[in-house]
This record gives sequence, structure tokens and C-alpha cells, in this order.
Amino acid sequence: MRLWSVTTTIRNPERIRSFLKILKKLEGQTWNKLIQKKFQVLLIEHKVYGFAEPQFEKTLSPRQIEQLYSDNFTYKQAEKILESKNYIGGGDMRGRQSFNALEKLGLAYIDDEKKIKITSFGESFLAENYDVGTFFFRSLIKWQYPNPNLNKYRAKDGYDIKPLIATFHLIKKINFLCRKIGAKEKGVSKTEFALFFTTLSNYANIDNTAKKVLQFRKDYADLEKKEPLEKVAQDYFYRNFAQYESWENAKEYTDNVIRYFRLTRFFYLRGNDYYIDLEPHRRVEIDSILEIDNASAKPFSSKAQYSLYLGDVAQPELPWETKEKLQEIISLLSADVDASKNELKGKSIAIAQQLEIVRSSDNTGELKATIENLRSYRRLLNDTLIHWRLQLPKNIEACILSLKNIFKLTDKKPVELEKLMTFGLHILNDAIGIYPNYPVGDDNQPTFTAPANKPDVECFYQSFNSICEVTLLTNRSQWFNEGQPVMRHFRDFEQIHNKKEAYCLFVAPKIHRDTANTFWISVKYEYEGKKQKIIPITIQQFIEILTFLAQAKRQKVDYFLSHQKIQELFDSIIYATEAASKADDWLSVIPLLINKWGKSIAI
Repeated sequence: MRLWSVTTTIRNPERIRSFLKILKKLEGQTWNKLIQKKFQVLLIEHKVYGFAEPQFEKTLSPRQIEQLYSDNFTYKQAEKILESKNYIGGGDMRGRQSFNALEKLGLAYIDDEKKIKITSFGESFLAENYDVGTFFFRSLIKWQYPNPNLNKYRAKDGYDIKPLIATFHLIKKINFLCRKIGAKEKGVSKTEFALFFTTLSNYANIDNTAKKVLQFRKDYADLEKKEPLEKVAQDYFYRNFAQYESWENAKEYTDNVIRYFRLTRFFYLRGNDYYIDLEPHRRVEIDSILEIDNASAKPFSSKAQYSLYLGDVAQPELPWETKEKLQEIISLLSADVDASKNELKGKSIAIAQQLEIVRSSDNTGELKATIENLRSYRRLLNDTLIHWRLQLPKNIEACILSLKNIFKLTDKKPVELEKLMTFGLHILNDAIGIYPNYPVGDDNQPTFTAPANKPDVECFYQSFNSICEVTLLTNRSQWFNEGQPVMRHFRDFEQIHNKKEAYCLFVAPKIHRDTANTFWISVKYEYEGKKQKIIPITIQQFIEILTFLAQAKRQKVDYFLSHQKIQELFDSIIYATEAASKADDWLSVIPLLINKWGKSIAI
């Protein structure tokens, strides 16, 4: 038996769309070794494979690194880099591996004439208005073993499972058993997921596996924590699943699966993100699926039939898309909205205007539109609640501490930084709206970073507007990934919101010299013919800004910083370019300006 995982070829879900964009260039061509290698070369040339990845770059020569980071990186140079890697099976093998991840998700396939085809599902993912949660749910709900695309997960070896549906069933069963014995319902830990979910190969074993999970918890509790959980889990794994892969692989696959599952919005994290549970706001949808699907695999007579099924954007029909189920979802969402509005009553905060709710209609399209509008409205209300809660001194201190500890996180650092920066911007002043572009689950927690074609956070104030871009990159890849893209995002934002002055706050652990020089030219001279107002600061400097505010609030609890005070700080940093003769001089004066500004808000 083998462990299951969504895909380890493309660990970052955001990159899947980039891979598909490159494959689109080759659509209709014959999928032979030459085109397979070309696909991999194009991925390297367009810097969606290998770029800024230490594991990939460590075997490259200094000259190749220089080429890779150049604006004039060519196909021939990318081809030479691929050939220098000396992959077992060659560059064409790597191209097949990269394609397999797209095929597995139903985005592309090879037709009977051996030509590359993008599916209707893949085309919908390439559309500008794609929804990441809907995409991953619609893809993963069809994922199954066995399937005609893979020979190593065969029915004769015992495989008969849809992993996503089986996960719904198994977590629900575990929670039911906990409720039955009076134990806390908490979903499952990542350790339990690695032990019992990635090793589950047949839907018929779901009930028995749920009992094993509870027995494992009891056995570990009986040890009174005399042994580390990691050792107990590892011993259990090798004792019961000796025929599987390594325990390290099980943990790695678990992180991979949870990352993808979270994107569907049907799961949420709890217990300091160590436990994964079914999203309570999607109860109607989950129950509707479990009523009709026991997680067994569908039969397919050929690879082509399976590929067409995976790639059909209209399949499967979702069991809750009936008039009755949709109205039930609307009722639950309306209750959530009312609860949030009640919490905001009596607080001096502007509440977003209520939307018209269609509670009953024979038009399911109208009901589905109402559901999406309610979910969007609920997010606005939750953002308003977050803004209010973050004015409390204890929550400001918590945000500061989390920013200080950002590098102690073992994973999720980029999305956590975007979330914490969003919190920090909420803390600062009387914004009209702070809108992060990262996708969120129904718990309002980010499931992934903001898409590459949008600013990380958009901020709207009475006197001005701004965007905020954040990164954890510190080497030259910071300049490549953030330099031109940030200025481009900012110029687009300026043009759309052209009635007010606009600023861009750029935050990183440290500002690379190439990034600094790029922004320096934009601020002091021009970008696309016009100056921009970009403020590059470090994470530590942003922490200092929040610390000054926290000190002011400690002296006067109801102290509230106006957005004009933040604009004063931004303007002082922009004006500093006039006296500075180079980018380094500009960066060196920013800490002094922050300190001077901080003292000015002290009471």
C-alpha cells in the first residue's frame, strides 16, 4: 500500500495556475519527448519552476544564477540549466512530472491523438474571475483511487477511495464517537492525519479507522505523556504500516494535503492550527455529500473517460444545489450575519449596509447568488469586528509579539505575515476599509496568500488610499518578485482610485539593495512617466510603529490614531528622497523619521 497526497510536484497551490498558463502555450501539440522537455524549459524560462528555490539553485553555477535572475533570461539559457541538472530520465521526464500534477487535478489531458488538451475545467481556472475555493473543491471532490491515470493505486491491491470525501466521513465519525463518550469534539490532529488518513486506502475501513484514532488517543493518554508524541507516533507507524513509505513522507504528505484541503473552504484549523476539523458553516453542504457518497471510487472504462470526467466543469452535480438545501444555507448564513451585527451594536463603527436577501425562490441561480452575497457581506462584517477588537491594548500587544515571532513558525510564514500585516493596518487608525486579497475560509482565516496579480492588501481612508505589499524574501529574488510587480500593482491601483492621493507600503525582513534602487527611481524620478509614493520599511520598523501606538494607548486607553498622522509619516519618508543622493541614504534616514514620528504621537 502507498500513502496518498494531492501532488508533491507542485507544493505551492498558487503555482498550479502558472504551470497551466505555460502549458496553454503548447496546447494542440503532440505530447512527445521533445515537447515534454520544452514544457519544462518554458517553466524554468518563465521562472515558475526552480526560481528562488534553494534546492534547485544550489547546483547552479554563479553564471547560471546571474542568468536566472536577469531580465533577459532566454529559452536557450533555461534549456542549458535544465540539462545541467542531469535529472534521472532527462528533462522530458521532468516535463511529464510537471504535467502529471495538472492532469491529476483535471486541468489538462492527452487525447487519443497524443495531443495536449486543456479541459473546460482548466479553461475556467485560467479565467480572470476564477474563485480559488470553488476550483479546488470541484477538483478534489473527483480525486479517487484507483483511477486509469495511475497504475500504482490499483483495485486489486485494495484501493477504493475518494480521499476528500473519505476525510469528510472519517472526521465526522471521529467527532460523533467523541460526542458519544463525552469527549471533546476537536477534529483530528496533524499527527493523527498522518497516521490514519494518508494510509486509508478503502472507504469500507472508515468506521474501523475512526475507532483506531480514539484508541490511539487513549493509549497515548495512558502513557501520561512520559514519551514524546513524535516518538509514539513514529513507532506506531512502523509497527502498523511497515509496508508503507517513511514516517517523514507521511508527515510531509499530511502538510501537503491539508494545505490543499483548506483551500476548498470546507475545513478549518483549530488548536493553534494543529487540529483540522470540518467547517461548521458548510454543514449543509457536507451532510448533503455524505448522504449520497460513501467515498467509494467511481468505475471508469478508460483513461480518456476519466480525463473527460475530471475536466468537465459541470460535473459532478452538487447535491445541495436544490431549492430546499439552498434556502437552508441562506437561513444559516442570515443567522451568522445577524449575530455579527448584534455584536457591533452600540459601537461607534460604521456597519456595511445590509444586502437584500432572497429567502425563497424557484430560481436556484438567484438563491446561489444570494448565498455568495451573504458570504461576502459576512466577511465585511467580520472585518469590521476585527478592526474593533484590534483596538484593545492586549490585541495590539499580541499582534506585535506575533510579528516578532514570525520566523519561528515552521510553515505558513507568507500567509501569516499577510494576515498579521492586515491586523497591524487595522490597528493603526480610522480606516474606512482594510481589505486583504488573500482567500479566506468561512472562519475568516486566510487559506493562502494573495494572488500574484493583485496587491496583498488594499486600504481606504478619508483623505487617501494605499496598498500594502509584504514579502519574506531578502535576497535578489525580492527585487525580481517584488520590484516591478509592486510598482505595476500600485500604478493600476492609482489609476482605478484616482480621486485621492495614493501610497504603497512595502514591508520585508530587510530591503534588498536592488529593490531599494528600483523603488528609489520610482519615487524620486518616475515609473511609466509619473512619480510614485512607495514607502519601503522592514518588519522591525513596522513593529516599532505599532509599539509607539501601543505606548500611547497605555497612557490613554481611548486614544485613537487618525489616518492623517499615518499620512504625515508616509509623506516624511517620501520627502526624504529630495535630500538623499542615493537609495542607501534614503533607507538610512527612515528609522530616524519613524522615531521622530513616534515621539510626536506620545501623549
